[in-house]
Parts: sequence; C-alpha cells; structure tokens
Amino acid sequence: MALKVELKPKERIIIGDAVITNDERRTRLYIEGSTPILREKDIIRPNEANTPCKKLYVILQLMYLSKDPREHHKSYFEQVSEIQSAAPSTASYFDAINQEILGDNYYKALKEAQKLIRYEEELVSNA
Repeated sequence: MALKVELKPKERIIIGDAVITNDERRTRLYIEGSTPILREKDIIRPNEANTPCKKLYVILQLMYLSKDPREHHKSYFEQVSEIQSAAPSTASYFDAINQEILGDNYYKALKEAQKLIRYEEELVSNA
C-alpha cells in the first residue's frame, strides 16, 4: 500500500537523499517503497537545534536518512549521556527511543524523540 502525502504550497519534503519543494498548489503524492521520508513539519535543521533534546533529534534524523545509521551512534550516545546527566527523569523516553532504534524503526524513534522535546519544554518552563 502506498503512503499518501499531501503537500501544502511551497512545502518541502525529504525523500531518500532528495529534497523536494512543492510548487504554488496543494499536491498529493503516493509513495511506494521503503525509502526514508520526512515532511518539513517533522524536520529540525541543525541551526534550529537550540536545546539538548533538539540536538538529539537532529542526530536521529541523520540516522533515519543515512544508509549506515551506525555512523551517528557515537554522537547519539554522547548526547543521550549529556541529557540524562542533566535530567535523569528522561530515562523512560530514552528506553522508548532505544527500543525503536534496536528494531531499525528510526521514524518511530523520531516520533518518540518529539515526546522527549515536549517533556524538555515542560521541564524548562517549570524551572
């Protein structure tokens, strides 16, 4: 079954290692295959990663889009260590993220990381 993606005017999407920009009209794509896909709303650019958890998300994006995710494991585990040292209460989030990574489900790991980012925002707002 094909993945149906609707793009807003000027919206961008990454499919594999290509960045695709929609034109002036709404567009519907049907994508078949197993190549990684990231919509613009799910992308954090490196220059926008202004918190530890957003930096971790960028690393997970690289893992998801990479042909060899292991290239990014070292930086991933360094970032995890930094975050957990500062906020041990994040452990359950990393359990969920790591489970997805172990199953090669990097897109689902990104979704779990979005929960971690929301938790980070909550911690910062209560500090």
